[in-house]
Amino acid sequence: MTRQEAQVFFDRRIDAWRERDIDTLVGGYAEDGVLESPIAGKATGRGAIEAVHRGFTMSFPDFTIEKRGLVIEDNCVVQLVTFSGTNTGGFMGVPATGKRFTFPAALICTMRDGRIAHERRVYDFTGFLMEIGVLKAKSV
Repeated sequence: MTRQEAQVFFDRRIDAWRERDIDTLVGGYAEDGVLESPIAGKATGRGAIEAVHRGFTMSFPDFTIEKRGLVIEDNCVVQLVTFSGTNTGGFMGVPATGKRFTFPAALICTMRDGRIAHERRVYDFTGFLMEIGVLKAKSV
């Protein structure tokens, strides 16, 4: 994948996130692709990855994504983004809190044949849970 092809692929991916186009998002993964994140754990295969995307969309129907940067090196692409939204659909078995969140993330992708073979999402999961009111901080 050339730098230009990677740029087009990941710009299209941002558009798909914004449009809630889960078919396009999932189609960007290899059939045996793997997605790892603090929210999803490890999802293997397009069906499992689709479930992750649908679950996130249901929990946070107003989420937005902003691109912050793209680092391309051989078959590794790191997409830097900021996610934000409101917990209006409930999350992890906890009823909706109505609280907003914003967090930066690094989406580290290994590419194979023009698709994502492996993606690891890195972000402050504890901070995210505190922002949406699922986790409470202990007073000192």
